[in-house]
Formats: sequence, C-alpha cells, structure tokens
Amino acid sequence: MSSAIETRGLEYRLGKSFEIRNLALNVPEGSIYGFLGPNGAGKTTTIQLLLAMRRARAGSIRVLGKRVPQEIKRVLAKTGYVPERPHVDPSLRIEEALRFHGAFYRDWDAAQADSLLTQFELDKTRRIKRLSKGETGKFLMILALAQRPELLLLDEPTDGLDPVVRREVMSAVVDYVSQRSATVFISSHLVHEVERMCNWIGVMDDGRLVAEMTTDSFKSSIKRLRVADAPPAVVDPPFVLLSRQPSDGVSEGELWVVRGWQAPMSEYLESAGARLTEVMDLDLEDGFVELLRTSRVQQPLESN
Repeated sequence: MSSAIETRGLEYRLGKSFEIRNLALNVPEGSIYGFLGPNGAGKTTTIQLLLAMRRARAGSIRVLGKRVPQEIKRVLAKTGYVPERPHVDPSLRIEEALRFHGAFYRDWDAAQADSLLTQFELDKTRRIKRLSKGETGKFLMILALAQRPELLLLDEPTDGLDPVVRREVMSAVVDYVSQRSATVFISSHLVHEVERMCNWIGVMDDGRLVAEMTTDSFKSSIKRLRVADAPPAVVDPPFVLLSRQPSDGVSEGELWVVRGWQAPMSEYLESAGARLTEVMDLDLEDGFVELLRTSRVQQPLESN
C-alpha cells in the first residue's frame, strides 16, 4: 500500500516543555485519516512539519512521494491546506482573495470555486473580515478544494462551527474525495465527526503516536470485559490490557479494557482461573479516552 504521508523517526523540540518523539506516520493514499488528540498533543506541530513550516531535529518526511523540506515546492503544488486560524488578508473581498490565491496554482479550478460559493451561499463581494466564523470556515475550504489537490491537510477545520455548517463543510470534503480519489489528513478532537468519515485513525498524545490503525480495527479490537475471579497479576496476555477497575460491589467481577481482543482469548482467562462474564463494545470516543488514559504509562502501541 502506497503512502501519501510517511514519517520515520521524526523528532522535534519546542523549548523545554514540548517535543515530538520518534514519530512514525503512515497515511495510505486515498484514505481519509483522522488525526486525533487532546489540545497540546502535537497535532498542529506535526502538520507544520509536514509542510516545512517547522524543521525537524531528526528523522525523515515524505509527502506524496517527495522529500520534505527538500522538495516542498512540489508538495505544496499538490496540497490543499486549511489551517487552524485564517491565513488570508482580511481586508480583501472573497472574489479578490480567490483570484490572488488561484494565481499560484496551475490546476486552479475557478468554476469549482464558483460552484462552492453557490453551494455554501457565500457572497463573493463580502470582505473577509466581515465573515462569521462559519462563513470563514467555508471560505477556507473553498480555497483548498479549488486547488484540485491530491492531498488535503485540514487542521481542526470545523472547530467552533455549528453542527449545520460543520456538516456542510465536511460533506464537501467527502464529495471531493469521491470525485478525485484524494487523500485527506484531518486533525480534530471531535471524535464522533472523525468516526463518521474517516477510514484510518491515528491517536497523538504528548508528542507520541500511541495508536494507528483502520477505524474498523480500532472499534472492533478495543473492548470492555467483566472478569470474575480475576488474577492479581496478568502474565503474558494475548491482548493489551489498557486498564482494570476493581468490582464496584454491585456487579460481579472487575472491569478490564483491552486492545486486540478476539473471542478465543477467553481461554486465556479460564487458564488463569478467571471467568469472562460479559464483553462490551466501545465506540470510537470510549476507545480514544481509554488510550489517552493509559498512554502516559505505557509504550506507544504498534501499528496494525
């Protein structure tokens, strides 16, 4: 499987308080990849490294098969970017900003921009500084999509938008991907939004990638188990034990959260003298929370 984004051993330090450590990303071509993590986890910094806005201390970056920063001009020509904050002169009218932006891209699609203006109900004579937060989000997405990019890098593109605008903006992204087979890398803390549209998930915490896998694998392999007669120590389990909670005195047994669970693994519990009384599915948000809860005391999880 070819990668639209690939990093190896990526290291970056910002002052004394934050660093990215040994980051190894693999974003498959044609995927919609949700890059999840709490505020301060390193999501925006990672995107800035991919775009050569920051320079890594060590490691390698390839975007669309090109080396970064050595071939960044070729990368930028095929990459649409929606930053966390607006990056356009606020005094310009929408139509002026579109013309200015389009002059830098050989494949700029003015007809696509006009179509999206109509779809998003934006008046091209409005000045950018007069736009609401939702209108600004729509406008920035138009700038990115009208480039006809092979890769979309979206940094919290719907943060602070109301649910209706959020749905409009992300529907436009999904439509574009279906037409162009583009790759999308979307940084977000809105887990349910990512769950609806992404087929790959990466979880970042405190500068480390703690999980990377398909969305289906993420949801199917993380389970909550109720275990009666649980042993005091869990030795060489066939799954990753993320957390265990003692009995609440009402229900029988401990609650375990595990990753990599498969039904035949109940035999391991039986061999340890325990009994599995219940297996509960977790949604993406529950699994995300459990990973974050344990990420600071466990080594990063291997990719699937």
